[in-house]
Amino acid sequence: MPRGRLRIYLGAAPGVGKTYAMLAEGRRRRERGQDVVVGLVETHDRPRTAELLDDLEVIPRKVLFHRGTRFTELDADAVIARRPRIALVDELAHTNVPGSRNAKRWQDIEEILDAGIDVVSTVNVQHLESVNDVVQAITGVPQRETVPDEVVRRADQVELVDMAPEALRRRMAHGNVYAPEKVDAALANYFRVGNLTALRELALLWVAGKVDEQLDRYRAEHGIEGTWEARERVVVALTGGPEGETLIRRAARVAARTKGADLLALHVVRGDGLTGADPAGLARQRTLVEDLGGTYHQVVGDDVPRALLDFARGVNATQLVLGASRRGRFAQILSRGVGVETTARSGSIDVHMIPHAEVKKGRRGRARSDGALTRTRRLIGWAITIAGMPALTAVLVPFRDRLALPSEILLFLTAVVGVALVGGMWPAITAAVLGSLLLNYFFTPPVHTLTIHALENLFALIVFVLVAAAVSAIVDLAARRTREAARAGAEAEILATMAGHVLRGEAAVPSLLARIRETFGLESVTLLERRPEARQVPDDQGDPEAWRIVATTGGPPCTCPAVADTDVVIDDDLSLVASGRLLQAADRRVLEAFAAETAVALRQERLREEAERARPLAEADRMRTALLAAVSHDLRSPLASARAAVESLRNTEIDWSPEDREELLATADESLIRLDRLVANLLDMSRLQAGVLGLTLRPVGLEEIVPRAVDDLGPLRDGVEGDIPVELPEIVADPALLERVLVNLMANAVRYNPPGEKTLITAGLHDDHVEIRVVDRGPGIPPEAYERVFMPFQRLGDRDNHTGVGLGLALSRGLTEAMGGTLTPEETPGGGLTMILRMPVSSRARAVRAPS
Repeated sequence: MPRGRLRIYLGAAPGVGKTYAMLAEGRRRRERGQDVVVGLVETHDRPRTAELLDDLEVIPRKVLFHRGTRFTELDADAVIARRPRIALVDELAHTNVPGSRNAKRWQDIEEILDAGIDVVSTVNVQHLESVNDVVQAITGVPQRETVPDEVVRRADQVELVDMAPEALRRRMAHGNVYAPEKVDAALANYFRVGNLTALRELALLWVAGKVDEQLDRYRAEHGIEGTWEARERVVVALTGGPEGETLIRRAARVAARTKGADLLALHVVRGDGLTGADPAGLARQRTLVEDLGGTYHQVVGDDVPRALLDFARGVNATQLVLGASRRGRFAQILSRGVGVETTARSGSIDVHMIPHAEVKKGRRGRARSDGALTRTRRLIGWAITIAGMPALTAVLVPFRDRLALPSEILLFLTAVVGVALVGGMWPAITAAVLGSLLLNYFFTPPVHTLTIHALENLFALIVFVLVAAAVSAIVDLAARRTREAARAGAEAEILATMAGHVLRGEAAVPSLLARIRETFGLESVTLLERRPEARQVPDDQGDPEAWRIVATTGGPPCTCPAVADTDVVIDDDLSLVASGRLLQAADRRVLEAFAAETAVALRQERLREEAERARPLAEADRMRTALLAAVSHDLRSPLASARAAVESLRNTEIDWSPEDREELLATADESLIRLDRLVANLLDMSRLQAGVLGLTLRPVGLEEIVPRAVDDLGPLRDGVEGDIPVELPEIVADPALLERVLVNLMANAVRYNPPGEKTLITAGLHDDHVEIRVVDRGPGIPPEAYERVFMPFQRLGDRDNHTGVGLGLALSRGLTEAMGGTLTPEETPGGGLTMILRMPVSSRARAVRAPS
C-alpha cells in the first residue's frame, strides 16, 4: 500500500491563519469530489474558523482520563478505520495526554500516513526543534512542545502561511485570535512587533532551506548538473596560503551585494600529497569565514579543478572566487594551473580571479611531487618510452664504432631509470625490454640481427633488463608509499576537521551527514534505524519496511541498506548508508569514524530531548517544594498569631482591659491581613505561570491609585511620602493589579529602609510612558543580582526565613508585564534601591498631547 502524502501549513505565530487555510483546503478538495474528514481541529473559539467546519465530517475524539481530569485526543484508529482519502489534523507538535499510545501527535499522523491516507496538518515555527532555543531567546517563552525538523522536512508539501506583524496585531486587537481579556497581555508580551518580525524571519528562512532541499533533490533526480541561479551562492577556494584572507574578504563583499546570498569556503585535500596547506593558516581563515557569516567545507580530490566545480555545482553556486596563481612563469608554461583549468571548465558559474600580494612568489613549503605517480606522469613516462628510446638509438648509431657495448648499455640504463622515475614500473619495464631489443639489433655484434654470439654480451643484456626492472619496482613502491602517507595525512586532516565540528557544537546529525556527503562527493547520505518490531527478523537488509530514516541529506535517500552503494553498520539498530559511488577501503575507514560520531550525536540529541521533557517536571517539583515550604512556615505564622489572639479574647477567666483587648484585636487583624495578602500572592503567581490571569485594562489616573495603595500599607504607611504631579496623563492599567504592585514595592522599600528614613514615591512623564519611582535608602542590591530578586521564592540577603515567601517582587514584575509595562531596579544615588515602574500612556491622553 502506498504511503499517504503529508501537507503542512507552517506559520510564524499563532493567529496567522494556519487552521483556516487547512480547513479551506479541505473544503476545496471535497468540492473536487475527494473524501475529506476532520480528524482533529482546534478552533480556539474563533467564529470564522468554526464556520468552515459546518459541512465537514468530523471524527469523534478519543476520551482519556488523567489524574481525574477528562481529556480528548485524536483518535487515529478511528480515522484509519474510516479510511478517507484526506484527513485534516491540527497542531502537529501537540503532546498527547499520558496514557496515549504515542507521546506526540505527529506519531499518530505517521500511523495514518502509513495506512495510505493523505494528511493536512499545521505547525508554528517555534515548535520546530532546531529553532526552539532561538525562539526562547527572542520571546523569553520556552516552548515545551516540539517536533523534529526531519518530520516536517519529509512532508511532501510545506506551505508558509504568512502575515505581517502589524496585521496580526490588528487581528488580535479586533478579538479574532484570543479572548478580549487576554489580548492586551499578549500584545504587550509574546506578540510584540519585534518578536513577530523575528519569528517571521525564522519561518521564511526555514522554508527557504526546505525549498533549497527540494531544488537539490529535483536536480539530482533529473540529472541536472548546470547551475540554476535561484539564489546567489559564492564559493571561495582556499589553499591555506597567506592570500586566503584577501580572497575571503573579497568573496564576502561579492556575497554582500545581494540580499540573502550565501558564502561558502572550500579547501580541497589532495590525495596525492600536493596540498601545500598550512594548518594554522587554514584555522585562521576558517574562523574569519565563520565570523563573516559563511561556512567552511572540505573535500578530497586529486583533480583540484574538478573537485572545486563538483562542489560548486553540488551546492548550486553561482560564483567561484579563486586567487591568481602563485606559481612562477616557467611552471605556468608547463601546466595551465588550477585557475585556468577551473575557468575553462566552469560553464555557467562565474569565476573571479583575484590578484593578491603573493602572485608569482611560488608556493613555499609545497610538498615535493617526486614520489606520487599521477596520470599525467604515467602518460609522460609512456611518451618517453615510445619516443625517447628510438631517439636515443638514433643519436648513438653514428657513434657505434667509437663506443663500447657497456657504455651503450649504461646510457640506455640511464634512460630506463629516468622513465622509472617519471612514469613508474610498467613504462620502465617496457622501456627496458624495448631498450634491450634496440641494443641487440643496433649495437650487439652481429648488428642488424637479433642473434648474439658473445656470451658476455648476452649476460650484459640480461643484467640490463633485471636492473631496469628492479629500479622500476623500487620507484613504484616508493610512489605507492608516498601516496599512502599522503592519504593518511588527508584522512587525519578530515578527522581533525570533524573533531573541530564536535568541539564547536556542530555535531548535529544533519550537519555531520552533510559533511560526509561533501567530503566524499556522494549523492545522498542517510542514517537508518531498525524499527523496534523488526529487531527479531534475522535478515532484513533489503526490507524498507524494517527501517526508518532518522536523517538524510542530498538526493533521494536509501530506504534500506541493501539498495545503498556503501553501507556502514554502526550497531545492531543503526546503519549509515550512502549512494553515488562505491568507496575505496581507505575511504571506508574515515566513513566509519564519521558514522560512529553520527551515532554519538544522535544519542546526544535524544538525551537532550529526554532532558527537555524532564525539565518541566523538575520545575514543577521545585515550585511544589517551594510552595510546601511557604505553607509550612509563612502561612502558619500569621495563622498562629491570629489564633493566639482570638483564643486569648475568648478566655473568660481573664478580665482584659480595653487597651489589651484592642491590642489583641489589632494583632489578629494584622495577621489575617498578612495571611490574605500571602494567599493572594500565591494564587496570582500560579495564575501568571498558567497564563490565566484576568485583566481589566482601562485608562486610570495615578492620583486615584497611589493614595489607595498607601492606605493599604496599614501601619507601614507612615514610612512613605509621595510626590505625584497632578498634571500627569492617564495610563493604561488594571487599577486593582496596579495597586497591588505599588503596595508590594512600597512595603518592600519600607522594610529595608533605615530607621528614620522615609520611602519616596514619585512619578514623571517620559515619552509615551509614565515612570513611577519607589526610592529607598536601604543597603541596596549589587547590579549582578538585579534579575535574581525577581525570581519566585527568592529573598536576597535574608537569612532568618521569617520575611515571607519572596513572591512580592516576582509577582510585581509579572503583573506589570501582563499590563504592558516594565519593572526595573536601579541604584539610588547616595545608596539604596529605586524600583522604576513604566506604564504606557493611554491613547486618549496621547491624542490630547499631540500637536494640532
